[in-house]
Amino acid sequence: MAIGAWAAGAAAPGLPDLAKGKQTAATVCVGCHGPDGNGTAAGTGPIYPKLAGQHSSYLLKQLRNFKAAEGAVERRANAIMNGMVAALSDEDLRNVAAFYASQTLKPEVARNRQTIELGRKLWRTGDAARGVPACAGCHGPAGAGIPAQFPRLSGQFADYSEAQLKAFRTGERANDPNSMMRVVAARLMDPEIKALADYAAGLR
Repeated sequence: MAIGAWAAGAAAPGLPDLAKGKQTAATVCVGCHGPDGNGTAAGTGPIYPKLAGQHSSYLLKQLRNFKAAEGAVERRANAIMNGMVAALSDEDLRNVAAFYASQTLKPEVARNRQTIELGRKLWRTGDAARGVPACAGCHGPAGAGIPAQFPRLSGQFADYSEAQLKAFRTGERANDPNSMMRVVAARLMDPEIKALADYAAGLR
């Protein structure tokens, strides 16, 4: 009886509470990321990413990086997000990350037929001559990523992925472990970044 009552109530000790995460999402995050993490009519494009179906460990790292003090290692600077997470506890961050991870990602499509082959080539094989590794090596052939290591990129807004690659390239975004993404992005040209972002959006 006690076990059944616990299962029907709050989350077990140490586990994220999806109900609380949903509540936080509804009050803090919904305006830009939508109630289920798939964005809103206003929350699309290069600024606001889809969060639905993303690995909870990756989401939690990003939230903690946004909350980190200025000057901290792997701090992720973004005026909107830095302000949004300022009043949230680490428990809040864990809960909302788990909630969005539990939601179903609505797929996107690759929209530029002229660049699909370029995007596919870089994704699958990279460019060894320039030291560009295949994206699939870390993010998977279908863009599903690897939990706790590399994020899901399939179905993400192409404009957002493009903006993040450019931010890594300039160093504006610098919370990637061992500068991995900064090194790779520095070797990519604008047309390649755009092609990769569009190709990744259409992956399933």
